[in-house]
Amino acid sequence: MPGNTVTRAPRLFNRSTWPEARRIADILRKETIGGALLLAAALGALIWANSPWAQTYLDLRTIEVGPAALHLNLDLATWAADGLLAIFFFVAGLELKREFVAGDLRDLRRAVVPVAAAVGGVTVPALVYLAVAGGAGARGWAIPTATDIAFALAVLAVIGRSLPDALRTFLLTLAVVDDLIAIIIIATFYTSHLAVLPLLAAMVPLAVFAVLVRRGTRAWWLLLPLAFACWALVHASGVHATVAGVLLALTVPVLSRTPPGGRDTAEGPADGRGLAEHFEHRFRPLSAGVAVPVFAFFSAGVGLGGLSGLADALSDPVAMGIVAGLLVGKPVGILAATWLVARFTRATLDEGLAWIDLAGLAVLAGIGFTVSLLIGELAFGMGETDARVKIAVLAGSLAAALLATVILRLRARLYRRIHQSETADSDHDGVPDLYRQP
Repeated sequence: MPGNTVTRAPRLFNRSTWPEARRIADILRKETIGGALLLAAALGALIWANSPWAQTYLDLRTIEVGPAALHLNLDLATWAADGLLAIFFFVAGLELKREFVAGDLRDLRRAVVPVAAAVGGVTVPALVYLAVAGGAGARGWAIPTATDIAFALAVLAVIGRSLPDALRTFLLTLAVVDDLIAIIIIATFYTSHLAVLPLLAAMVPLAVFAVLVRRGTRAWWLLLPLAFACWALVHASGVHATVAGVLLALTVPVLSRTPPGGRDTAEGPADGRGLAEHFEHRFRPLSAGVAVPVFAFFSAGVGLGGLSGLADALSDPVAMGIVAGLLVGKPVGILAATWLVARFTRATLDEGLAWIDLAGLAVLAGIGFTVSLLIGELAFGMGETDARVKIAVLAGSLAAALLATVILRLRARLYRRIHQSETADSDHDGVPDLYRQP
């Protein structure tokens, strides 16, 4: 009877739908491998930059390649930051669009938690940075706002193999939204000059690319020149070239026009999937296994100057602001935003989970590397301040990884029990709701 209906409180971090869980697991495996390569590349660069052969590392960074006639005779470090990272942001754009069109985040109730957490995880670190660094370093306010998902997942692969799927999905989705906010920040606040004509011209190859992918074209010899032309024109406009990667990704259809059960077409298989999944499958290994590690190699190499040099660098207000933003601002922002969502929706955590679990993930999200290093270079250029930025990003990320390890390891036994329950339970209803219904 209606009078006897019991309304259950909504739940945060319950299980994803089964197809979504399988897709997230596949992404996590690729990103985890990429994270290991990233760590290896960064460590190799640090060792080289602090060895007797440090000058050869610096010389390698400054080797120029590319056609001078097109004003693309760039050094290798710039190619890594502007060129290879465009692939990274292309994959991030595909993932973001897929999440909101066909993933669990198409449901507003599922989307609100990671989106709010991402916004909080960007806003609070920026405020903490500004409070610590002061006006002199204000241009670097966005450095501690970005989460490096590959780095974080590499750490998670070591310390949290049994972490519940819902928490892994939350971390991944938060990082994807975080990447979108980062690219908006880069395009808006770190464009030193704007040439309107090249930017308008970039819309031409972008539009042709969009028409072709909407028609289901997969021919690389057609799409790659258009993508490169769009990238080159955006680069010439003064907007950071990685923006082109996101713009191209957002034109790629997520769903095929072929109805489920119909015949396969060039647009995709007959299960309703479009080119976004195809491109993501092709480019994610390139992004995680090549683009990001190479960028890390060319960006992470900084001379520490021994313990005294390290202490001097970390005593700089800009460096202290970055470390505080990553280690304090990031978890506080994520926790506060999630708590506010729970407060206003009267939601409770899923059975078996506690706020300490979210705290562990929030601290892990304080690992900022790829985008943080990129923003640092854009904010301060090459020089002494940039070197201190790199040291601070590395130190803050390492501290966040160690603290998250302690928190999550304390709950390892609980995670193993939840993981065993999840893997044993094959009853997946496939309903993409944030809250399980009675």
